[in-house]
Parts: sequence; structure tokens; C-alpha cells
Amino acid sequence: MKIAIYCGSSAGNDAGYVEQTRKLGHYLAEQQIDVVYGGGKVGLMGTIADAVLEKGGRVYGVIPEYLESKEIAHPHLTELSIVPDMHARKARMAAMADAFVALPGGPGTLEEIFEAWTWGQLGHHAKPCAFYNIDGYYTPLLQGMIPQMVNAGFLGSSYADMIIQADQPEALVTALHRYQPPRHKWS
Repeated sequence: MKIAIYCGSSAGNDAGYVEQTRKLGHYLAEQQIDVVYGGGKVGLMGTIADAVLEKGGRVYGVIPEYLESKEIAHPHLTELSIVPDMHARKARMAAMADAFVALPGGPGTLEEIFEAWTWGQLGHHAKPCAFYNIDGYYTPLLQGMIPQMVNAGFLGSSYADMIIQADQPEALVTALHRYQPPRHKWS
């Protein structure tokens, strides 16, 4: 299995984000699960890559040319693909991945996981999408905005329910393996 991980190019203000990201990376490597990510060596991106590599796992980075040239590309990955732009990065990562997981991050992280989630709703893929909710980072979204979308009639409950929520590595991997996609939106 290859999991696309979306996460911050910053480490955040709480050391728990780094600690829990490292724990997840170690667990994924021990379970022989490969990671596909944005190719950076900074922030939680660098943390997840380093953690998987420390335990002998495989990490595939996909980075746009303009970020690679600023020397933020991770130099020790299993494989690094340099693509023209962010659109090509997302398409390459989606094609390589069997699942999508968002760790803490900013608007780019949300944009990437929301796009993967939307593609799942539309039947573009049948891959699981998950929020790895370190220290309750995504709780306001998962318990506030997403239920509001359902209540307001903009999101069907089956599509809200397709999002996996986990805060422990074992629970995340178990849920990814057990995932059954809902019927896609326009079928």
C-alpha cells in the first residue's frame, strides 16, 4: 500500500505534532506501507519522510520545479519526481496513492485532502481519505464545519461518513484497509 500524506511545510507550534508525525511514520514503515508526499525536507513533511526512512521504509516525493530549486527538496528519498507545477504534483500523487491522509497543515493541506475527497464522492477513485487528528487539530472541522455542510444540505451524510478520522497509527491503518466507498454522487 502507498499512502499519500498531505501535511504542513511547517512543524507547527506544538511539539506534539512532530512527535506524533514521527510515531506515525515509524509505524507505517514497520507495516511496510510506502509514503507518497510533497517531497520537502521542512516541517511535518520532512518529519514524516525522515521517520519512514529511519525505519527502512520507502518514501516517494513529488515536488514542483520552483520549490526544488529553492533547495527544500528532501535529498535522501527513495525516489523524487520533479514536476512542472502544483497541478502536476497533485495528479502524480493521486495516481501513485492507494489512500490519502491529512496530517496537521495549512490551507494547502486542506485543499489537497478536500480535492481527493471530492474525487471520491464523484467516483473518480474509490480510495479512502482520512484526517489524522493529532491533538484534536481537526476537531473543529470534523465536528463543526462538516456536520454544518450536511445540516445545510450541501453534503450528503454518506459522503461525510466516508471520511476516516483517527488519532492513532493502528486505528488509521485498520480503517484504511477496511474502507468501503459509498456509491458515487452521480450514479
